Amino acid sequence: MSCNSCSTGKDGQPKGCKNNGTCGTDSCNKLTVFDWLANMSLPQGEEPFIGVEVRFKNGRKQYYKNTENLTLSIGDIVATQAQSGHDIGMVTLTGELVRVQMKRKKIEINDEENVLKLYRKASQKDIDVWSDARDKEEPMKVKARQFAIDLKLKMKISDIEYQGDASKATFYYTAEERVDFRELIKLFAREFRTRIEMKQVGFRQEAARLGGIGSCGRELCCSTWLTDFRSVSTSAARYQQLSLNPLKLAGQCGKLKCCLNYELDAYLDALKAFPKKDTKLYTEKGTAVCQKTDIFKGHLWYAYEGEWMNWHVLNTDQVKEIIDKNKAKQKIASLEEYAAELIEDTKTEFENVVGQDSLTRFDSPKHKNKRRNNKGKQRRRQKPQNNAKK
Repeated sequence: MSCNSCSTGKDGQPKGCKNNGTCGTDSCNKLTVFDWLANMSLPQGEEPFIGVEVRFKNGRKQYYKNTENLTLSIGDIVATQAQSGHDIGMVTLTGELVRVQMKRKKIEINDEENVLKLYRKASQKDIDVWSDARDKEEPMKVKARQFAIDLKLKMKISDIEYQGDASKATFYYTAEERVDFRELIKLFAREFRTRIEMKQVGFRQEAARLGGIGSCGRELCCSTWLTDFRSVSTSAARYQQLSLNPLKLAGQCGKLKCCLNYELDAYLDALKAFPKKDTKLYTEKGTAVCQKTDIFKGHLWYAYEGEWMNWHVLNTDQVKEIIDKNKAKQKIASLEEYAAELIEDTKTEFENVVGQDSLTRFDSPKHKNKRRNNKGKQRRRQKPQNNAKK
């Protein structure tokens, strides 16, 4: 998540692109969109689209009308209309691609409730007031959480966002149950001396706002590119044959990981070629039950009832053949005659493919050193005998 102009110092630390948070390409920000129509000119007679995408704190984006026909580019800080007063944000997208984004999100440019006006480019005074308000957010969050604990409210205040003119503070919180925070708002207004707005968000939205690093070592999908949060169930883990361990399947939001849905469709398509797991195989030796499946290799493991420790591996074609015979009221002799065909040599041989030293160079003992050590011991033993003769 960095632009091409970012650089690294001699000590390995990132130096940044020296834009101080106003990246010219917007590639260092959350939920960024690359403007692939920026270098294309409009046909003659076409007027540029007046819609502008503006980003606020933690990836919150809204669309505004550029009614003043301001010359804007990505990274410009602008003053926008709010319900009361004005807000300060950063331009993240202009031109025809904004029309495409608004159409995808089903937002009309003439919708006055959702699409407000863009006033002007922010002056230095606007930026100073905005930056001072942003500096107050962290100490405010500490006090706000303490107030909620003192009132014994079952809620968690995850983030605070000041409006650009510092006239209003929005408190984002998560709660599993309905919370009566009327007394809490009175304490906030008395302590912080500003208008208070409480906004409840889900646990996934909270993780998206705060960001972080997932167990895969990358930034969280919800804070970088994922915008639609589909429900994730434990059946997605079962289809992929994952152990139902909540510590491994849960993300930083405490819910099941969104990435469980990424490959689910591929697994469901692959499982169509497999027989049902609850189908039993009837043989003269006994009845066999499916214990395990390997989707990638197309193998299934069966065990006889009463002999659960002895598994026999079959492929899908063999299992279907046995099932067809069972439907015709025929029994095979045993599973061993089918499983014998799949015995493979499990010996692993390593190859040197990168031009490095042998991987087994430390496995064989070094005999030369032992011979030298033995010669040294013999010489030490012979020295006392020579001294005794003298």
